[in-house]
Amino acid sequence: MSISPKHALLEEYALVARALSAPARLMLLEQLAQRERGVEALADKTGLTIANCSQHLQQLRRAALVTSRRDGKSVIYRLTDAKTLELMDLLRIVAERNLAQVERILQGLSDGEDAPEAVSRSDLAARLAEGSVTVLDVRPADEFAAGHIPGAINLTLTEIEGIVPTLDSSTEIVAYCRGPYCVYAHQAVAALRKLGLNARRLEGGLPEWREDGRPVLS
Repeated sequence: MSISPKHALLEEYALVARALSAPARLMLLEQLAQRERGVEALADKTGLTIANCSQHLQQLRRAALVTSRRDGKSVIYRLTDAKTLELMDLLRIVAERNLAQVERILQGLSDGEDAPEAVSRSDLAARLAEGSVTVLDVRPADEFAAGHIPGAINLTLTEIEGIVPTLDSSTEIVAYCRGPYCVYAHQAVAALRKLGLNARRLEGGLPEWREDGRPVLS
């Protein structure tokens, strides 16, 4: 029996929704938002086995959220387009607004305190031009090397306390990481504020900054 055009459309929309229904696939999208990667690199970054990683990538490709190309014997994956990044962020927004557990988790990252309002990308760009802000990139070193906001200092969460004496306590610090699902910036801001520094996180992360057409160094 044939199905109606509307039902056929809903089936396709549901295909995209199902592709987003596994935490492992959200982790893969987060990684691909940084830059294109091969299966082995993605497996290493996410802690998945290569076989499991490949299966999840196939699900994402069937939903057209990612695409791939051949590089010799390797298959290299990337986000299909910027709309995938927007969809990831919209999922975050809906969850944060409507799921109490999400709020509890985020407050836990800030030691139970309400996190300060995030700094917009346009505001950060203006303040970078003025030289009135310190920017911290708290992603792993390989991701920083692949691309970062000009002038950003790269450090891990475990290095924060050691770098504090070198920071200007009168200048606001803005931390950023991978994008919609990254928690490093939340944790970095909480640690810095606990040490008495004025710190906030950037709205979004490096992928959103780059998608705005703003400069990225590598």
